[in-house]
Amino acid sequence: MQPTVRVVLAEDGVLLREGLVGLLGKFGFDVVAAVEDADALKAAVEEHSPDLVVTDIRMPPGFSDEGLRAAVELRKAHPGLAVVALSQYVELSYSADLLDSNGGTSVGYLLKDRIVDVEEFVAALRRVVGGGTVVDPTVVRQLLRRSRDPLSRLSAREREVLALIAEGHSNTAIAQILTVAEVTVGKHVGNILTKLDLPLTDDKNRRVLAVLTYLRSRAAA
Repeated sequence: MQPTVRVVLAEDGVLLREGLVGLLGKFGFDVVAAVEDADALKAAVEEHSPDLVVTDIRMPPGFSDEGLRAAVELRKAHPGLAVVALSQYVELSYSADLLDSNGGTSVGYLLKDRIVDVEEFVAALRRVVGGGTVVDPTVVRQLLRRSRDPLSRLSAREREVLALIAEGHSNTAIAQILTVAEVTVGKHVGNILTKLDLPLTDDKNRRVLAVLTYLRSRAAA
C-alpha cells in the first residue's frame, strides 16, 4: 500500500482545482489545502508542512509566473519539499531556477495536458515525492533551445528592463515607463549584471556590456 502523501494544491481555476482535489484523493493523496494564488500557497505550506506542492504557474494577480516564483522561494525555505509545477504553456522564466533547486531532486514541471493520462500523472507525482525529477519533454526541448541564449537566465521583467536600457533609457525613465519605483529598477539592473556574468568594472561599462549582450542575442534569434 502506498503511503499517504500530504499535498498543498495551488490552482486559480475553480473547476480544475476541484477536479484535481477529487482525483488526488482517489489515488491516496491527502490534499490538506487547495488555494488559488501564490500568497495563499506560501501561507498554506507554512501552516501544513506538506510532503508535496502541486502548483499552477500563472496565478493572480498578474497571471504571469507567480506560482513558479513561489515554488522557487518555497524550495529555498524548505529544502525537503517536493514540488510539481503545472502550466498550460511553457514558462521559461524561473523554470531553470526551479529545476536546479536543491540539486534537481524532488521536482517536476508538467504541462496540464499530461493530466489527461491519470495514471501517468499520478506516477509522476509519486516519483517526485520519492526524490525523482520529472520534466515534460516539451519543456526540455524549449529549455535546451534557450540554454544557448545568454538572456535565458533573466526573468521576463529583467529582459524588459534590459531592452529599455538598450533603447538608452535611464533608471529613472525606466521606472516611469514601467510604473515602478526607481529602487526596483535598480534591483533589476543589479540582477541583470550578475546573471549575465559581466566582469566587475564600473557599472556604466557593465551596462554597455549588458546592452551588447542583448543586441547579440537579438541578432542571433
